[in-house]
Amino acid sequence: MDLSLPRLRMLRELHRRGTITAAASALHYTASAVSQQLAQLERDVGTRLLERRGRRVQLTDRGVLLAEHAEEILALVERATQALEESGESVTASLTAGVWASVASGLLPDALTALARTHPGILVRTRELAPEATAAAVRDGALDLSFALDYSNSPMTWDHGLERAVIAVERIHAAVPAGAVPTTRVTLAELAEYPWILAPARSHFGNSARLAFQSAGIAPRIDHEVEEQATAMAMAAAGLGVTLVSDLGLALRPPGVDIVALGDILTRTVSLAYRTNTGRRAALLLVVDAIRAAAAAKGLGATPPAPIEPAE
Repeated sequence: MDLSLPRLRMLRELHRRGTITAAASALHYTASAVSQQLAQLERDVGTRLLERRGRRVQLTDRGVLLAEHAEEILALVERATQALEESGESVTASLTAGVWASVASGLLPDALTALARTHPGILVRTRELAPEATAAAVRDGALDLSFALDYSNSPMTWDHGLERAVIAVERIHAAVPAGAVPTTRVTLAELAEYPWILAPARSHFGNSARLAFQSAGIAPRIDHEVEEQATAMAMAAAGLGVTLVSDLGLALRPPGVDIVALGDILTRTVSLAYRTNTGRRAALLLVVDAIRAAAAAKGLGATPPAPIEPAE
């Protein structure tokens, strides 16, 4: 019997998530590809693993049995990989990290360049996901580690199966059309009359902003909802409204935008999440150290940085 690890991983995800579509999304495959691979797994083991119930596919008793063993097999493979990586004179590993735009542009270039000089055997691949999805992808084994966010007025609930390494605390600033705000500091209430460009309410960033508005007792007009800080600042530069931006997001600032310190203290903590059972993996900890050093070099640490002055 030939048990393919990728096919076992697909079976495990189907067992966890309940549908082929959800399993395929978690593993970044098409649903048809997952179906084909699971059909091949059935042929490999010589027994039915799946059965159709109406429009849904369900694991048979033997399918559940194999899925439960798949959890153990994949965990053993991970531990064996870790042991091999740490047995040599130099650390070698290939890791996949979950990122989004501001950390990918603001931290990773310096961190990975430094890591390549000191530990050339460590290869870090990245996968861009929504900040809300990265921790779950680590928990489910699709990523080795990922960036994750906590907002000071909206902390996230941490999974007990994940470790957390704090990288930096960012302050949130107002980004406004050049010349629109003549002061060096402004409150959310003072910006209430402007049209706003914000992340959707379903996102951590968008939800945090709306909670801050509620605390300030205002209900601003939100004209534009966009996912990325770079997009929001480009729209602000065109005079379409004001927005919020984090310290790392400032690297994406276009011409025509002033950055103004917020009197309303709002911060977010950038962390790296990784599974508890890989917490001592040498390569992973070296990556964490490199990213933390890159953040420190930019003046970002475990306490909020001082507000920056607006652009000239």
